[in-house]
Amino acid sequence: MGLGKYFVKRLVIALPTLIGVSVLVFFLIRLVPGDPIDVMLGPRATETTRQELQVRLGLDQPIPVQYWRWLTNVVQGDFGTSVRSRDPVIRAILSRLPATLELSVTAILIAFIFGIVFGVTAAQRRNTAVDRFAVGSSLVGVSIPVFWLGLMLIFFFSVVLRWLPVSGRISMGISVPRLTGFYLIDTLAAGNTRLFVQALRHLVLPAVSLATISFALITRITRSAMLDVLNEDYVRTARAKGVPARVVIYKHALKNAMIPVVTVSGLQLGMLIGGSILTETVFSWPGIGRLVITAIYNRDYPVVQGVVLFIAAAFILINIVVDAIYAYLDPRIRFE
Repeated sequence: MGLGKYFVKRLVIALPTLIGVSVLVFFLIRLVPGDPIDVMLGPRATETTRQELQVRLGLDQPIPVQYWRWLTNVVQGDFGTSVRSRDPVIRAILSRLPATLELSVTAILIAFIFGIVFGVTAAQRRNTAVDRFAVGSSLVGVSIPVFWLGLMLIFFFSVVLRWLPVSGRISMGISVPRLTGFYLIDTLAAGNTRLFVQALRHLVLPAVSLATISFALITRITRSAMLDVLNEDYVRTARAKGVPARVVIYKHALKNAMIPVVTVSGLQLGMLIGGSILTETVFSWPGIGRLVITAIYNRDYPVVQGVVLFIAAAFILINIVVDAIYAYLDPRIRFE
């Protein structure tokens, strides 16, 4: 089976999952106490005004009818209109998406690079002080709450040392030329090194905070996978032939240990995109995490539904890409 057919097959299989997610989010969000009409009009609105707005938004219809109308529009690419801002939901998501992707991709790169280095080093020096330090670091990383770590990073590096900014993507009053929405790329494309450094400095603390749990998991998985691979016959044969240790570790052993690492990294990237709410809130990062929090407070049903469905679709797509990478890492794997 070719790569294109494999993608199509996986997308078809994923459709029931997306429908299930849409049903859950549509009905569960309506169990949250509060009325979007009260949020929009306030408590002093007349009953006539309230009824007119309910009819205009379709909130006077039974919930199953509302769901069917919403799902029909989603299939056509229309995620609805924000109850609060009256802007199309898809526009609100796409305007915030670059900020979340820039943060999440940076975080997973930090976690991936340092997790592999720590995991490989720990496996090479098993039962030594280095191994215990790596395992201990991963345990600490899993145990620390993200919001607490973010606050501590702000206190130490921003308040005490004054090395890095407290929050936001860029300093107030400064505009970045918008080409892609990714500040690091846009500032480089504009040739403005000063703005690039400033955007990078704003990115460091939230990315490190968000990367902590992923780093811990990747370290542990890499260490475990490397310990299994280092005992294989082909590794011992390569060492017996006098192949340099670095080549044995990084060319032969690590590549064969990468499948579980890639699996965890892909899952973590999906979780970072959908689970960056706390980090974005602590650092006032204008991504889709803050968008959905604001929407929940405002009872903005269309925005919450659109964001959750968008994140679910992104998670599924990432898993399909990860499965495709398997064939590169292990030639024995075929798209079946």
